[in-house]
Amino acid sequence: MAVAVYTVEGMTCGHCVSAVSEEVGQVPGVTGVEVSLESGAVTVTSEAPVDGALVRAAVEEAGYTMKAE
Repeated sequence: MAVAVYTVEGMTCGHCVSAVSEEVGQVPGVTGVEVSLESGAVTVTSEAPVDGALVRAAVEEAGYTMKAE
């Protein structure tokens, strides 16, 4: 199992968390998504490492930006 943590900027409410969770959860290979509104941390679990560009695209599709790491 692979785990990656990203930081998302611009989330201000529970709807934001839901939108990011839903979009990232649709990335091929992702098996779990945990989003922290307070810290902006998005923890992605998967069977194999997932391309960070796909996660970034999903976050942007939800209307938010991913902090450059």
